[in-house]
Amino acid sequence: MKICSFAVKGAFGNHIGIISSEGEITDLTSINPELFASFSTLVKEAHRTKKSLDDFIGSSITAQNIRAKKYRLDQAALKIPLPPPEVWAAGVTYLKSREAREVETSLKGLYNYVYDAKRPEIFFKTTGLRCVGPGEEVGIRSDSKWSVPEAELTLVLGENCETVGYTIGNDMSARDIEGENPLYLPQAKVFRKCCALGPVIATREEIPDPRNLTINMTILRDGETAFQGSVSTSSLKRSFDELVSYLNSNNEIPSCSVFMTGTGIVPPDDFALKDKDVIEIEIEGIGKLRNLATVLS
Repeated sequence: MKICSFAVKGAFGNHIGIISSEGEITDLTSINPELFASFSTLVKEAHRTKKSLDDFIGSSITAQNIRAKKYRLDQAALKIPLPPPEVWAAGVTYLKSREAREVETSLKGLYNYVYDAKRPEIFFKTTGLRCVGPGEEVGIRSDSKWSVPEAELTLVLGENCETVGYTIGNDMSARDIEGENPLYLPQAKVFRKCCALGPVIATREEIPDPRNLTINMTILRDGETAFQGSVSTSSLKRSFDELVSYLNSNNEIPSCSVFMTGTGIVPPDDFALKDKDVIEIEIEGIGKLRNLATVLS
């Protein structure tokens, strides 16, 4: 299933729904406003009943499906699928990422070591306060001259750090700030509108093989393609189980946090985002996340 958060004209607040292959949204909130108040309540109840999200939703709507409102996609505005309490990220998980980090850093050899080390690079990215959804603006730091988007398959974590689904993540990054000194990583990564998520959450049943997905990223400037790149998640050096085990070790991760698994798409070294660039990230089985880049003031 593909789970979304959406708004429709004339309805109060955001609703939770599932999107069919034909592009129709079944409004779960219209069936039970308390049970389907948010993605987090859905995850909590599915865990309590020891069911997968697909099984829980299926059993909840079968007998009451006639009550569910339905909308066409063009009747709804998709929102960020969940406001995560925490966003974590892994770095240098693709060879391309290692090479790019080595180019930008003043401390040569550091990221070659990280790529081959037993312990992966894992860092705290942000909270839901700085996250945006599909169609919203992402931020370019005003004190950066070399900022880029990072297209990443993103794990949605439920209770006990169990992966319950997948979404698309855009980890906005200031390469010049990070490259000046690795200790500046938080400033290069954490700022207003520094993370985009969406457009939906694809459940584990929807994505049976997350290590065999194509990720495409296109950056449009004045209506023309300024950059285009792709990568397969099969190029990831580390397994998701390995990454999550390190994330969860001696740590407490709130349910419905998300974990960005790294990028294998890096624009050329002479490329930097400009104000009003459009960023499109597409991952098969999930959809396309589209955002407008804006220089922050």
